[in-house]
Amino acid sequence: MDDKERQGNPAASAALSRRGFLRAGAAVGAMAAGAGAARAETQPDPLITEVQPWASGWGDGVDATPYGLPIQFEDDVIRRNVGWLTADVISSINFTPIHALDGTITPTGCAFERHHSGAIELKKEDYRLMINGLVDKPLVFTYEDLERFPRVNATYFLECAANSGMEWAGAQLNGAQFTQGMIHNMQYSGIPLRVLLEEAGITNLGDNIKDKWVYVEGADASSNGRSIPLEKALDDCLVAIKANGEALRKEHGYPVRLVVPGWEGNMWVKWLRRIEVTDEAVQSREETSKYTDTLANGISRKWTWVMDAKSVVTSPSPQMPIKHGPGPLVITGIAWSGRGHITKVDVSIDGGANWQEARLAEPGVDKALSRFYLEIDWDGKEMLLQSRATDSTGYVQPTKDALRAIRGENSVYHNNGIQTWWVKENGESENVEVSS
Repeated sequence: MDDKERQGNPAASAALSRRGFLRAGAAVGAMAAGAGAARAETQPDPLITEVQPWASGWGDGVDATPYGLPIQFEDDVIRRNVGWLTADVISSINFTPIHALDGTITPTGCAFERHHSGAIELKKEDYRLMINGLVDKPLVFTYEDLERFPRVNATYFLECAANSGMEWAGAQLNGAQFTQGMIHNMQYSGIPLRVLLEEAGITNLGDNIKDKWVYVEGADASSNGRSIPLEKALDDCLVAIKANGEALRKEHGYPVRLVVPGWEGNMWVKWLRRIEVTDEAVQSREETSKYTDTLANGISRKWTWVMDAKSVVTSPSPQMPIKHGPGPLVITGIAWSGRGHITKVDVSIDGGANWQEARLAEPGVDKALSRFYLEIDWDGKEMLLQSRATDSTGYVQPTKDALRAIRGENSVYHNNGIQTWWVKENGESENVEVSS
């Protein structure tokens, strides 16, 4: 990427200062209030002047829904799958409705699923976790054993390596939920993997930690397993027993899953049953036949674990059209990086020709989602809407063309290229690509 692509050029004509935006919003509000007042004189609004059904009787009692559910008016905010992506729903994936969410924490019931042999039901009483291999003393933990260890809380994003995978050859799926929805961001409570490994003892390894691995395996029928460098295992991995303050959901690995911050989701093994310390990588099916980057010459890269900086505008987008017409518009989206925290997000309304710096809702958190906002005064004309993330290492999210120049079009995984929405004059949006 050249300097122009990395740094961009502010588009003063498209931007509004926060004060300018508020002035514009106030003006629009005043006009709306004036129009409403004039309308009220000749045609009163019954929603104001008449007693409505919801104010005419009792509402639900406190136990109507012992476990709270979304109100019926939000019943479209759900996970969705794409039927033709996989042969069946047992070994398949669905997508987080990121277009309809705000903030950064993903509601547990909306967080995407990926299964290799379906979500299993495993009671806490039947749960066992074995640590074996090159340890001083092999151990088996029950769920109750795990509960007795000191635990930590941390918020991380989990992104499937195949997120945006269908977009390598061109714009395919029409919606932020479908192009970038293989991601969620939750707060996990659990025991640092380091603590459990030290309980089993790794003193016999001496100073050879850099050369050692752990092989982690799940209890489902697929026996999904991945090799992880021991250094990473001892750094920030968690054996999680809670998510967003409650027990893990079945589809997220109840009762215990592994958390591997910043690294591809397939390594976050669910229903974790075994951790084996080994001399070398096991080279399992899931780390050889899948989750590798195949280059144009047919050779696949080895060990591409980290999810690089990425972002997407979630609104407006194909599933979130602009309905209010020209005037003040809030552009929002999410950004993340597996190598650190997000420091900046730039937004372009003209396909990358010019960029404006968006506002981060909060300071970036390592390996967690950041929410960004850009308030503009939309003139009602077409936009080619993009976002571009920069992380704490200085890495700048690339264009898809920049990625293809290096990897070709044979790849599926680790696509962190810039997403473009063509916003039309009527406020509807479409997934497109622009040449860079």
